[in-house]
Amino acid sequence: MRTALEAANGVGLQLPTKSQPIVTLNGDTRELIHQLPDDTFQCVVTSPPYWGVRDYGVENQIGAEPDLHQYIKHLVEVFREVRRVLKPDGTFWLNIGNTYSSGGRKWRDADEKNKGRAMPYRPPTPPGLKKKDLIGVAWLLALECQKDGWYLRNDIIWNKPNCQPESVKDRLTVSHEYLFMFSKSERYYFNQDAIKENTTNGNGRKNKRTVWSINTEPCLDAHFAVFPRALIRPCILAGSKKDDIVLDPFYGAGTVSIVTKELGRKCVGIELNDEYLDIADKRAEIVQTSLNLEV
Repeated sequence: MRTALEAANGVGLQLPTKSQPIVTLNGDTRELIHQLPDDTFQCVVTSPPYWGVRDYGVENQIGAEPDLHQYIKHLVEVFREVRRVLKPDGTFWLNIGNTYSSGGRKWRDADEKNKGRAMPYRPPTPPGLKKKDLIGVAWLLALECQKDGWYLRNDIIWNKPNCQPESVKDRLTVSHEYLFMFSKSERYYFNQDAIKENTTNGNGRKNKRTVWSINTEPCLDAHFAVFPRALIRPCILAGSKKDDIVLDPFYGAGTVSIVTKELGRKCVGIELNDEYLDIADKRAEIVQTSLNLEV
């Protein structure tokens, strides 16, 4: 169900219900998130646009800033609002990848294997760095969030066994991204038992480790990268209970809502692009709530 926030005429957010477990908001997260109520969401899972990686065809889009520090500033401001709307015992899971400074090109050609990587622009090399440097955007963002008040609890390596090949000849192919786990408070809800792993000998269970080997998932309707459900599922299971509300402020193709619906949670997603919301609605319609909910 799509809804709109119209604070000027007193119409507030219609939160998800059992009959309508998914609510999507169409607009810029930087504007809409200010209108969400305090202490509403038990868990937040999201993957914002990466800096200088894709052109999503939206004016003033996050990720297209010419200045790296402006990009980080914009996200820290969004995530500051995320902290406000998160419940005191809630967790925030942030998927973000590193990027490289350009080797001097001002655009990127179309890639037959991934048309979404074509870009009419490339941001300039940040001051203090060199051409072709690994920038470390993921950690720069995580540390700025930590400075802004978040508790940084884990850095999880998402290992992608089926990662996209790269044609580079002077470095290794990048096959991982980061998933940072933050909390709003020193003590918070975390269901470790729900995501425990089998021991090597199969005779017991052990705490989940911080390297997750998960294949990427294709989405035929989208020309951009989407969350694999297997990456989101542990976040939702550990960070929420049945009927809790989960927020994704960079909704994209709506994979977070698919997982929440499967697990008997509710979801609010914010997305600027109408085309992506159409894709998300189509994907969510065919999802059924699991008959064997784990928690």
